[in-house]
Amino acid sequence: MAGKGIGLWRGRGWLWKLVLSVFILLVPAPIVLLLLFRFLPIPGTPEMLVSMAQGKGASYAWTDDISPRLERAVIGAEDQNFCSHNGFDWDSINKAMQDHQRHPAKTMRGASTISQQTARTLFLVPMRSWIRKGLEAYLTVLVEALWPKKRILHAYLNLVDWGDGIFGAEAAASAYFGTDAGSLTSEQAARLAAILPNPHKWKAAHPGRYVRRRTGMLQGRGAMVMRDGLNFCVK
Repeated sequence: MAGKGIGLWRGRGWLWKLVLSVFILLVPAPIVLLLLFRFLPIPGTPEMLVSMAQGKGASYAWTDDISPRLERAVIGAEDQNFCSHNGFDWDSINKAMQDHQRHPAKTMRGASTISQQTARTLFLVPMRSWIRKGLEAYLTVLVEALWPKKRILHAYLNLVDWGDGIFGAEAAASAYFGTDAGSLTSEQAARLAAILPNPHKWKAAHPGRYVRRRTGMLQGRGAMVMRDGLNFCVK
């Protein structure tokens, strides 16, 4: 009986190793990385590796100097409640679901916060699945618990995909405008924010009619963010 028990344990050893590996990947590993990257520059993301594997390259440089104009434009464009929510904007999620129920044939509009986008950019590869959404939600909770809002926004602006193998504000400012992320004008910042929903289709340097119109709108939203103090958590 004892021999049979030992054999059964050995036969299931691979399962326990798998469970332990998954536990390490989901619990201590992201916590340790988030604690480190709360203070240290982030060297890269899975999305950058995918871009390089696809032959698109990855132009990226971490910077600690990002224009407040870009911060305000991105908050106005992507997540006006960024400073007041805890990672999830439930009002936006409910509105997106209600809109999808009214128009089921249309693609459900996104309701991801900057915190959610930061979590998935930092840890996950770009693919759509319910498993990925679940992991994203879990990682968002960790990001919000372990990082201040200013660090979340700063990391997002440093890592986000701005199209054509260009990642982060520093590389985008250099590629599109020949400047650095700290010197972006109000219009340049609004243009970068304007193309975030589809940076591989829309162009910041030579914008079409839609991007020009959206740029003007986001310049107004950036002013609104400053006027209404919607960026109080990152000042």
